[in-house]
Amino acid sequence: MRAETEFSRELYAPIGPGGAEDAARYGRKAANLSRLAGLGMPVKPGFAVAADVVSALADRGAAALGPGFEAALAELAPGALLALRASPGRKEWGGPATLLNLGASVEGLEPRIGPCAARDATRRLIHAFAVHVGGADPEAFEYALHDLLKAHGADSEHDLDADQLDELIETFLDLHEEETGDPFPASPAAQLAAAMGAMARTWASTSARLLRVSRGGPEQGGLALIVQEMALGLGAGLSGAGRAAFRSERSGAPGIEGRMLFQAQGNDALAGLRTPRLIGAAERGEAGVRDPSLEEAAPEIADRLRALGAKAERAFQDAMTLEFTLEDGELFVLGAEPTRRSARASVRISVDLAKTGAISEEDAVLRVEPRTLSELLHPTIDPRATRDRIARGLPASPGAASGPIVFSAEAADAAAARGVPAVLVRVETSPEDIRGMHSAAAVLTVRGGMTSHAAVVARGLGTPCVVGCSGLSLDLEARELTAPDGRVFREGDQITVDGAAGEALAGAAPTVQPEFSGALAELMGWADRLRRMRVRANADTAQDARVALGFAADGIGLCRTEHMFFEKGRITPMRRMILADREADRRAALEVLLPMQRADFIGLYRVMQGRPVTIRLLDPPLHEFLPHPDEEIDDLAEVTGLTLRQLRRRIADMQEFNPMLGKRGCRLGITMPEIYQMQARAIFEALAQSWTDGPLVRPEIMIPLVSARREASLIRRDIDQIAASVAEETGKGFSYKIGVMVETPRAALRAGDLAGDMDFLSFGTNDLTQMTYGLSRDDAGRFMRDYVNSGVFAEDPFHSLDIEGVGELMMIARDRARETRIDIPLGLCGEHGGDPASIRFCEAAGFDYVSCSPFRVPIARLACAQATVLQRRLQEEAEA
Repeated sequence: MRAETEFSRELYAPIGPGGAEDAARYGRKAANLSRLAGLGMPVKPGFAVAADVVSALADRGAAALGPGFEAALAELAPGALLALRASPGRKEWGGPATLLNLGASVEGLEPRIGPCAARDATRRLIHAFAVHVGGADPEAFEYALHDLLKAHGADSEHDLDADQLDELIETFLDLHEEETGDPFPASPAAQLAAAMGAMARTWASTSARLLRVSRGGPEQGGLALIVQEMALGLGAGLSGAGRAAFRSERSGAPGIEGRMLFQAQGNDALAGLRTPRLIGAAERGEAGVRDPSLEEAAPEIADRLRALGAKAERAFQDAMTLEFTLEDGELFVLGAEPTRRSARASVRISVDLAKTGAISEEDAVLRVEPRTLSELLHPTIDPRATRDRIARGLPASPGAASGPIVFSAEAADAAAARGVPAVLVRVETSPEDIRGMHSAAAVLTVRGGMTSHAAVVARGLGTPCVVGCSGLSLDLEARELTAPDGRVFREGDQITVDGAAGEALAGAAPTVQPEFSGALAELMGWADRLRRMRVRANADTAQDARVALGFAADGIGLCRTEHMFFEKGRITPMRRMILADREADRRAALEVLLPMQRADFIGLYRVMQGRPVTIRLLDPPLHEFLPHPDEEIDDLAEVTGLTLRQLRRRIADMQEFNPMLGKRGCRLGITMPEIYQMQARAIFEALAQSWTDGPLVRPEIMIPLVSARREASLIRRDIDQIAASVAEETGKGFSYKIGVMVETPRAALRAGDLAGDMDFLSFGTNDLTQMTYGLSRDDAGRFMRDYVNSGVFAEDPFHSLDIEGVGELMMIARDRARETRIDIPLGLCGEHGGDPASIRFCEAAGFDYVSCSPFRVPIARLACAQATVLQRRLQEEAEA
């Protein structure tokens, strides 16, 4: 049997090297504090009470402490004031409030720190003990203090003399007994035991358990405690308390900053009761504060803090913020935690640590959350700005922009032509709004989900967008937008869209512009060297392609050809083709469209020289191209020679009950083969004309919405024939690939058949998710938030790939396709291609590439690198 002292050391571990460094048993705060002491930092003596002791305290009270507790106490200085702090497994779990000055008395402290400071420490203890141990109403003490200050004409307790503080102490003692039913315990041991029991019970309470779970912690998570000699922060000389960081929270650049208060304890500097003193001189200058900083008032203290911060950064391999107390000019460290940081600061800190050798480049890449790169790639609202929120929806496309409200695509175009990009507000967008979305500064919709038309197009354009703002009411006739709080905004009124937060704000909020250079560029270079999967972009135009290359995309993974037909000068011949009754009339209209489509592809090829370009043939149902407003119908009737009655009947005939499952995708290619034939000819003629422009693109032609092998093989036959014909006509030989977009469950299940005829498979996870779940991606936003909040879905499956359902279908498809052809390339080109969790799945599944909107390419590159490293490490652990 182990000796009693050895057992006690496990339950009551000293703060110091080899002591309370096990965070699982003694909590993160105690573990960090022990490491700080082990580094030789000025840490007051103390010990950590193990979590299993604290758990027993909640049930059995002081009897659970055992003899080891007395032994641990005996090792501290006789008569020392004590601090009792919570030490949970993680800071985010929260915990009971710290109790300071345990054992304080006027008689004991006055010779050491003077009459006023001694009384201040004593009244602090009585107040905190009554509230946090006895459950007293904190307002009773605040009112008592306020009444006393008013009676003596004082602004704060620091203006009271010793006699007045004695009066306050007597009032607090009476209040303690009145509120708790017991007199204040005079014995330091009794104070400590009662405080420890109260903390244990608070941690085990139902409300604390629910709060832990809401913060991502375990309901039954353990709590350890720290008992430590006090560093007072009160009394003679330079005394006070604060927190110091040694890198900028905004930029990550080295430098000292933080807050402190003289004649203060614990977190007084952050409590807002008095104006704190800034620590860094540079920070004070930026803030325009008159009072000198600690660095200016006591440079030797700032120098010592800087040295301690540098030592902590090296030891913890991270930028750390130190909690400290000054007692008569002597500095003591009370704790350390990672410095809060913006996305920009996170990148700078990780890169700096790797360059100094504190961490590896791999670890630097792993430390940056990919989603936070949105803050660096798009304008963001200045964090210091006041936010007047008028609506909340889904964060469909990041970035922030302001502008006057417009309610139509035409008005957005007109505003942009005047040099004033506007915010386009719609119930929901449709393909005919694309021109206006190109012109708009931002997009806001009442309906829609994360893969609605507005969300997908806005992400591709890099336009800030919020969708699904169901609390908004839009009156198009009155040209008014009504917010949930009743405020009315009219066309021309200024609003701001914050696409990252999913919020619409009144007025024009100030923004911070993005910056893609320096540390971020260096980090992305490391990521590119590490990642296995390629990252392509969804790009429909040459301009989109240039943006994609600016973000270092490896190619185009999805070029949606339907967007090309909404451009001015093209929509009318497109509509003539759709409305034609005879094949000959359709082909005549397609002949008009052919040179336009060919020019589009020539532009793409010139930008993407030598890189892969995946071109999806026409996908949406044809009725989406037809007009809806009366004036557009009138114009089309005049152009086509049809009467209004004939045209309206023709448009009505083309409407489908469920168009997303109707005549779209490859079904167009089967029933109206001349459309895909025109597109194939445009692809190959553009390739022939680009022959001398530089390295040739090898186009990858993708057939959408395939369900059966025969669909794909019939369309492939036509494409191959067109390719042979163009090669003969031009005398140019070229290579290409033909593949399918796996968007239906049947295509996934029959992937083995498809792989026999196709050169690649690309998973369109937007539609595959829609069809697997039986959910409309355009309508799911109306209830998806309730589903996620209720725990029905862990996440919106249109936002992050459903691994259990859709992911299993993709794994089945992968296995069956590679049984037929071991080396068939597999990609993902849905919106999930920019989601880090979905990317990790693709890495584990052995996919070759993902494709996402251009502005999400850096996020995907970083996520691919992280997925590669994590997958390799998992394999190494499994083999070890």
